Amino acid sequence: MAMPISADQIKSLHPYELRILLTLEHLMKRYAWVPLDLLKSSTRFSDSELAYRLGRLMAGDMVRFRKVPYEGYALVFAGMDTLALRTLSERDTISALGSLIGVGKESVVYEALGLTRLVLKFHRIGQRSFQSARISRGYLPDGGHIPRLFASVLSAEREFLALKTLHPRVSVPLPIDRNRHVVAMSLIEGVLLNHARLSDPEHTLEEILENVRASYDLGIIHADLSEFNVMMDEGTCYLIDWPQWVETTHPNAGALLRRDVQNILSYFQRKYNIVRSLENVLESMAG
Repeated sequence: MAMPISADQIKSLHPYELRILLTLEHLMKRYAWVPLDLLKSSTRFSDSELAYRLGRLMAGDMVRFRKVPYEGYALVFAGMDTLALRTLSERDTISALGSLIGVGKESVVYEALGLTRLVLKFHRIGQRSFQSARISRGYLPDGGHIPRLFASVLSAEREFLALKTLHPRVSVPLPIDRNRHVVAMSLIEGVLLNHARLSDPEHTLEEILENVRASYDLGIIHADLSEFNVMMDEGTCYLIDWPQWVETTHPNAGALLRRDVQNILSYFQRKYNIVRSLENVLESMAG
C-alpha cells in the first residue's frame, strides 16, 4: 500500500503541476483515463510544458499514464494525498506530517502536528475491498464509473460524519477536519484492545457495550466492531474505524449489530472467561 506523499514533494510542487492534478481530479469524474487532448485543452499548456510537467508528476508517482486504447492520464493516491495535504495545511489544520502509526486494510494512519498532535487517516479503498464495498455499503453506487480514489473520498466523508454525530456522547476520536480522502482527528495514545492488559476486564466490557448502546441510540451501528477496532488509553476505551457504519434503519442493521456485539463478547469470553448472554445484551439495546 502506497504511503502518503512527503512534505518536501509538496513544497517543490510547481503551480502548473498543481493545476494538472486539479484538472485530472475534476475530469476523472467522467474518465477513468483522461485523454491527453482533453487535458491539454483544459490546462491550456503548450505541448512541451504539459509533457515536462506530466513527466515530473509521473516521476513523483502522483500520476499514471496509459497508451492503449488512447493516450490517457490518471491521478493516483499520492496525487490525491498532495491535494488533500495542501488544503489541510492552507486551513492551518496541520503544520507537519509525522511518523507512520499504522496500516490497515483500507487506510494508512499518520501522526501530524497542528495546534496539537493529531492523527491523519488516509482512506485507501483497494481493488478487492472496492468490489466488496460496492456490494455491502449503501453509499457506493451499484454501477457506473467511480474510481477507487473517489470511493475513498466517500469512505472518508462517511467516517467523518459518524464521528461528528457520535462525539462526545460516544467515546470516539474527536473529528477535527476532512479533505478529500483524509480525515484529521484527535490522537488517541494507547493500544488496541487485543494488545491491552486490562486490570478490570468486566468494567471494560461494560464500557464498550455502553458505547455500542449509545451509538445505537444515535442511529448508528459500527458494522465492523471487534477487538481490533477498540483502543485502550489509560483505562478508557475508544471505538475507532467507522467507515463501514450503517444506520439503525438499514435492512441488515439487526444482523450487523448482532455480529458487532458477538465479536466483543466472544473476545472477552475467550481471553478473560467472561460469559454474557448475547440475546440479553441485544435485548437491552433494543429496549
